[in-house]
Amino acid sequence: MKIIGIDGSPRKDGNTEKLVKMVLAGAQDAGGQTEFLKLADLTINYCQGCGTCRASGKCVMKDDMDLVVDSIQQSDVIVLGSPIYAWQVSGTTKVFMDRLCRLLTPEYKSRLNGQKRIAFAYTQGNPDGDMFKPYFDYQEKLYSFLGFTLTGRIQATGTRAKEDILSQEETSARADSFGRDLVVSK
Repeated sequence: MKIIGIDGSPRKDGNTEKLVKMVLAGAQDAGGQTEFLKLADLTINYCQGCGTCRASGKCVMKDDMDLVVDSIQQSDVIVLGSPIYAWQVSGTTKVFMDRLCRLLTPEYKSRLNGQKRIAFAYTQGNPDGDMFKPYFDYQEKLYSFLGFTLTGRIQATGTRAKEDILSQEETSARADSFGRDLVVSK
């Protein structure tokens, strides 16, 4: 089983990156093959809304989004991580989301290569774990529309400073278990 972790945080080695990597470590310990991609390290341009991809499945822009989509197509599970900025995923994550329109045909059928599960890893400075639940529910529906099967979410709250997550032992344990469950609960 292949699990790809995609980090949508612009911050290098920040809380979101650490959370995604904790989940991947749990998956790897359970026998999963893992890959990690940091969107901020890639060149992913804004969607131009030209519609070409809807007909062909190919984007006219030649950037690293092709690499990301290829990795998604070769994976069984995607762990998408993002910090929450202004009640939403980061701009880096939003650009990635917009570019996923190529996964739909003109008839709104999924172009995913087989069954794909998706899990979410969110970090937020706000300590209230329920604060953004309506947004998470709404945002995650996009991925079901694209053909992914939702398989859960993990949050790390109160993570403002770059190292905050490292002092959250319970979050680390949950992330490890979450990752293991992604492999075990096929």
